[in-house]
Amino acid sequence: MDEILEAEKFSAELDKLLAGGKASTDCDAELLRDLQAAHRLASSSLSRESGVRESLKDRLVSKGRERRPPRWDMAAAAACAAALILAPIAAEHIFLREDGRLPPFLRRLGMGGTLDAGFDSKGPLFPDGSTVYESGTGGFSPGGLVGPGTDVITPLNTQDSSALAMPKGVEMRPMEMASFRKLFRDGDRTSTTSPGYRGAASRSLGESLSYLRQKGDVIAQEFNTEGYSPLPENPFRKVTDHPLSTFSIDVDAASYANIRRFLNSSKMPPKDAVRIEEMINYFHYDYPQPEGKRPFSINTELAECPWQPGHKLALVGLQGKAIPKLDLPPSNLVFLVDTSGSMSSANKLELLKKALLLLVGQLRDEDRISIVAYAGAAGLVLPSTPGSDKSAIRAALEKLEAGGSTAGGAGIALAYQVAAEYFMKSGNNRVILATDGDFNVGLSSDGDLVRLIEEKRKQGVFLTVLGFGEGNYQDAKMEKLADQGNGNYAYIDSILEAEKVLVREMGGTLFTIAKDVKLQLEFNPSRVQAYRLIGYENRVLAAEDFNDDKKDAGELGSGHTVTALYELIPVGAKADLGSVDGLKYQKPAAPAPGHDAELLTVKFRYKDPDSERSQLITETLKDGDRPLSAASENFRWAAAAAGFGMLLRGSQHAGDWSYLKSSELAQGARGQDPDGDRAEFLGLVKKAWMLDLPQRMREPAQ
Repeated sequence: MDEILEAEKFSAELDKLLAGGKASTDCDAELLRDLQAAHRLASSSLSRESGVRESLKDRLVSKGRERRPPRWDMAAAAACAAALILAPIAAEHIFLREDGRLPPFLRRLGMGGTLDAGFDSKGPLFPDGSTVYESGTGGFSPGGLVGPGTDVITPLNTQDSSALAMPKGVEMRPMEMASFRKLFRDGDRTSTTSPGYRGAASRSLGESLSYLRQKGDVIAQEFNTEGYSPLPENPFRKVTDHPLSTFSIDVDAASYANIRRFLNSSKMPPKDAVRIEEMINYFHYDYPQPEGKRPFSINTELAECPWQPGHKLALVGLQGKAIPKLDLPPSNLVFLVDTSGSMSSANKLELLKKALLLLVGQLRDEDRISIVAYAGAAGLVLPSTPGSDKSAIRAALEKLEAGGSTAGGAGIALAYQVAAEYFMKSGNNRVILATDGDFNVGLSSDGDLVRLIEEKRKQGVFLTVLGFGEGNYQDAKMEKLADQGNGNYAYIDSILEAEKVLVREMGGTLFTIAKDVKLQLEFNPSRVQAYRLIGYENRVLAAEDFNDDKKDAGELGSGHTVTALYELIPVGAKADLGSVDGLKYQKPAAPAPGHDAELLTVKFRYKDPDSERSQLITETLKDGDRPLSAASENFRWAAAAAGFGMLLRGSQHAGDWSYLKSSELAQGARGQDPDGDRAEFLGLVKKAWMLDLPQRMREPAQ
């Protein structure tokens, strides 16, 4: 309540000063200093040079409710710029850190260590010369204020607490402002501890990884034909009716990077674009390395469910064996590059070339690379070339240009033909497809493509899919192709994501250590009333598929981690699960004796990369009543990621979960975070909170 009153008082006193009055005598010294700094900015050179000081004050008092006029003259632009500069100043009275320092986003504005340190209005605020805020009607347009009729005002760099992307006419209520202050203050408190932080850290703006993700890569689209598969959420299932839960692993992380692209563009992602298992598995978990000849270690854990305290949450995690780069088998790689006209955007072919150039830098002399390009027709750009001749490979990539329609099917056929010609019997044979997925001529039906990829998979040539771009991005098609090709699927929204996928995680991306990995859980009816698998909606298998070695499943790469979460309703807990009449011809089976302490049994099937016969591993998890606070960092981080995904999907199972609670849970489980991926997650939670108006209206003040 104090924070709410504090915010209201600051706003009222600032309005009074801007209207020509004096501050109240009951203002404390700290408040007066902040008000003086804000008032001084209102009287700065910006307004003097334009000669519209009174116009500026009018705009400030109106709080930006007026729509901008159709024509932008220099005076109006200067007035709006000053008004926008004042917004973070007012917010600072709410977000002031406990140590008295400005938060990172205000320090980046050149305001030094205190609010009244002054401001250089003439110098550029960003490394590329653009100003702090931009306006637009559907996306970003780097380089300053653009266009009339703006519905959203949004900062160019949205990785911190200045990211006030509010729809026109919508104001933040005092109760919301209190939650907002807590959300951003908690995120900033430890933001300086990681050198790789991509959110609101005390780094120069040019070094901000979140900013670099957006600079030049986020392009406004005037139309949207993106394709996503419908993804109904997994329901609760009664153990007495469905004692078994079977699914294939999923190591893809494309969904998380795609979600980040939407949020960095000040848009909420489509619900079907949110695959919660890929959000969880985007991050690395500190599971132990496997021992002996097993390709992965198995990890299980149980604690209370964060969003439903009466329920429990069970974690099953796999850690793939990390094989040193020098010990990896030689690679026969075919780059299959989409050079059609749809790839002409900067965040498509140009980013694609930069990404593949990163991978070229990782090649060893014994590796071989071919390049196939496809547009109106497919062609061999570079015959198979040894990794030692990097200059020839780079030159071939640099010459690629976009143009023509997309004969994706013909390109894939040629790529597999080249891969077969240089097949390495004991090596890694793989086609790397880089595209936006917009196949429109040639062998373009999903059925034909899938059958071709399945056939080549059986011959030992796997498929990795790298997605690029927006507007016409075909996520559903590319995910399906990668699944059928015994490969993986990543979305590249920036050169930083390319570095993560193709350099940091190259072993997991390109080298399979276990294929057709399946899990089957059996729940103890004396302990578990009902369960639901969180995510993996398009990886669910029939119970009989578990023992069927002909049934395809997911692949695990070198060093990869896979995590799955189950929400469990204990026996005796209140649950609205529906009911059916009792059976006439049979009675429900009684729980087997002697296993009262066991909660569940989990079985794993997998094949070695060069084998078609599966191996079986079985583990059990005992019941317990462990609080969430006693769970591991792995468990709490996975739960925070899952909770965030549930909010983005508008899950009916989210209970009273909120963005603030996801942020708090993740903050406490952030750990070492050497690459800054988890810090970036915290920034994305903040952005989603600002953009998700319906959810924000439901969240109580904290």
